[in-house]
Amino acid sequence: MSQTTKQRDDTNFDVIVIGSGIGGLVAGALLARYGKRVLICESHTIPGGAAHSFSRQGFEFDSGPSFYCGLSDRHSLNPLRQVLDVLEETVPAIAYDPMGHYHFPDGTFPVYGNADRYRAAIAQFTPQGAAELARLEKRLLGLYEALRGIPTLALRADLNLVPVLLSRYLPALFKLLPQLGAVQSSVADLMRDLHDPWLRRLIDLECFLLSGLKAEGTIAPEVAFMFGERTRSVIDYPIGGSGAIVQALLRGLQKWGGTLRLGAHVEQILVEAGKAVGVRLRNGEIVRAAIVISNATLWDTYSHLLKPDDLPASYRQTALETPAVDSFMHLHLGIRSDGLEDLTGHHVVLHDADQDVTIPGNTCMISIPSVWDASLAPSGHHAIHAYTLEPHAGWQKDSDYAERKQERAKPLFRALERVIPDLRSRIVLELVGTPLTHARYLRRHQGTYGPAIAASQGMFPSIQTPIPGLYRVGDSTMPGIGVPAVAASGILCANSLVKTEQTAVLLKRLSL
Repeated sequence: MSQTTKQRDDTNFDVIVIGSGIGGLVAGALLARYGKRVLICESHTIPGGAAHSFSRQGFEFDSGPSFYCGLSDRHSLNPLRQVLDVLEETVPAIAYDPMGHYHFPDGTFPVYGNADRYRAAIAQFTPQGAAELARLEKRLLGLYEALRGIPTLALRADLNLVPVLLSRYLPALFKLLPQLGAVQSSVADLMRDLHDPWLRRLIDLECFLLSGLKAEGTIAPEVAFMFGERTRSVIDYPIGGSGAIVQALLRGLQKWGGTLRLGAHVEQILVEAGKAVGVRLRNGEIVRAAIVISNATLWDTYSHLLKPDDLPASYRQTALETPAVDSFMHLHLGIRSDGLEDLTGHHVVLHDADQDVTIPGNTCMISIPSVWDASLAPSGHHAIHAYTLEPHAGWQKDSDYAERKQERAKPLFRALERVIPDLRSRIVLELVGTPLTHARYLRRHQGTYGPAIAASQGMFPSIQTPIPGLYRVGDSTMPGIGVPAVAASGILCANSLVKTEQTAVLLKRLSL
């Protein structure tokens, strides 16, 4: 390539996005939809970040998220659904209910999206808890209904949000006013008059599954969204797994003129005269753009992609001290499915009710998506993904690594045997992942899923940074672990970089 050609390519973009996780894909695809020239640089050969899928021996595995709501419901509040609609893309999905089963030491019960059936299942264990849950649901659904009048697609992270809300959503704002206290509250704040210990443990578990924190650390709108969507919308699973969502966003990006480069590892964000001006790739190539968006974690962005003196020292230190959710142990299994015709897809196993739900290995999450989509596994087989919290500290590639992997995976096998007692005799493929695996393949600081900022201990870092032209998206910018939160971060970022009139056109198109 000649120097002239290289220089022309380097200046051919308005926006460079670092990383193709859901947040980066949403921001990049929306900006392309707005008419920006967008380049997404992905270090790996597979797009999707923590939401990518991978194949082994005919099995298609999700690497991270496995629970979805509203993909097949055009009235869903799921930010991802709104983005797909704007991009004119769809993801076929299979609806199901119950959404899964919780396995406690004292019994197993189904978790229904239908609120009446859910309370009835709980009443088998604790009638008082079921009655108290009805009160909590009323509060959460009231908050959900108040929030639904302002679509995520309308939001932005600058002062221009105020005139947008006043001009387009004033009635919704009046409806939201009585709920402002709840918006700023933790889930624990909404359940101070709920005393049933069984129910309180259950809510702690549901909060932990959603945010990585228990009720006292989880903000109420997160759980309100979860309760509202599974009650008012539909629980569904994308045909093709999480990779199908990634591919739909990628199609949308490319349809509107955006570009994805795989195997393009960004080594440094270039800052000149205090402004972000582009990136340098590992191969030495320099690509310039007026806007750079990092989908890397805040720790990776501020400690690896930027030079220390690019940021104010106090800001950098405070940011890097942000607490992180632990990493995970992962099991990806291929098993024979004969005799498992009644198997359901989602399971959560709590091994010891006397221990905290957040203790590594005590709470195990299980997803068997081939229950809904048989194409994810060879005929006569199921694909399984199971995971549990695991700290990164102490993990290293040494002579004990393989043995430690097997030891730390034992709680996952025990959890799976609650669901499939003869599991071990059925296994035809076994993959064990550790925090080191997670950190390596997802390029994530210590393999974490994001900040562990409790509801009462401060705000999440926003998409803004102290460096003009540099923005951030992903799970380091919005509370909650999961696709809706990171998709929302991409929306806020993209909207903040265009005129409000451009967003209004898209909102009108979707009648929002």
